[in-house]
Amino acid sequence: MKILFSSLLLFIGSVSFVAAQDHDHNDPNHKHTEATKDKKAKKKKEPITFKTLTIERNDIPYGSDETFSFEFKNTGKEPIIVSNVQTSCGCTKAKSPEAPVAPKKSAEIAVKYDTKRVGAFTKTITVTTNVSEPIILTIKGTVAPEKKAAEPEIVPKVENLNK
Repeated sequence: MKILFSSLLLFIGSVSFVAAQDHDHNDPNHKHTEATKDKKAKKKKEPITFKTLTIERNDIPYGSDETFSFEFKNTGKEPIIVSNVQTSCGCTKAKSPEAPVAPKKSAEIAVKYDTKRVGAFTKTITVTTNVSEPIILTIKGTVAPEKKAAEPEIVPKVENLNK
């Protein structure tokens, strides 16, 4: 029984010692890999920078020709090629630059929503390029109901009763 107890105590002590060696956070030479990765990720500049990823407009007139423009800049060292722009539904159309966007140059993705659909909407546009992971743009807003033309007032014809 003493041998079993001694063996168990020795095993627990060994495991504790090894664990303390692997996770010694007080050691100034210990490298925190997660923190190092986070710092490198923050310092890394994205090669494509959008001014905004979401545009919201309310009270859009029914049937208007409303365009949402997402401006971006090439902040990288190689030309940006927008290979695909996918909208979340058929009520939204997007137009992207046809030519590559040179470093330090800007371009835009123009998005149109079918404003003959009354009410609130939220639509996404997925932009695929050669320099980054797909980027999700969002348009939000409200389309006002159609204003009906004022009907002419019907004035009853009054006959001259004093004849």
